[in-house]
Amino acid sequence: MQVLLAGTHKFLLLELDPDFVANIAKQAGFEYRIEESQRSMCLYLSAVDRQAPLLLFDAADPGNLGWFSRCQFYVDGKTGAVLQTPMSLANQKDRSGRTLPGSVRLQITKELPASFRLPGKQAVTEQMVYAVLYNLLNALLTTGVGVCGGSIVKPLAGRTESIGTRN
Repeated sequence: MQVLLAGTHKFLLLELDPDFVANIAKQAGFEYRIEESQRSMCLYLSAVDRQAPLLLFDAADPGNLGWFSRCQFYVDGKTGAVLQTPMSLANQKDRSGRTLPGSVRLQITKELPASFRLPGKQAVTEQMVYAVLYNLLNALLTTGVGVCGGSIVKPLAGRTESIGTRN
């Protein structure tokens, strides 16, 4: 990890190891593709052997209350930000534009303000980001991740259909 100074601003530059991140994705049970840039690392994740969709659900729907009470991660549905982490999540789509139920795109930001803290007010380090990544990937497969509001990130599990008017 490096500390960058830009005038009066201080940033942390995470030096994430792509091989280590790939190993985490493999251990969690995902097939992956990694694209790395100077400011972020993007993972295209697919759970191909999984019959059910990934456990990304609408946290506001009362029908998903059981999922909501078990989850430890929440995604802002308007921006895709995984709350209190340096990550953002997005749906993947097939060629016809339909959301793929077993695939997501996860972006890890490498450049963070020095004041950024993980849950529990923990300072950010590469090891902490690896631990959060592993826990998030496991949550997508076992305990669930809640989508809060918005229409950008679509839920994949639970009650996903909107209830319209009946004639």
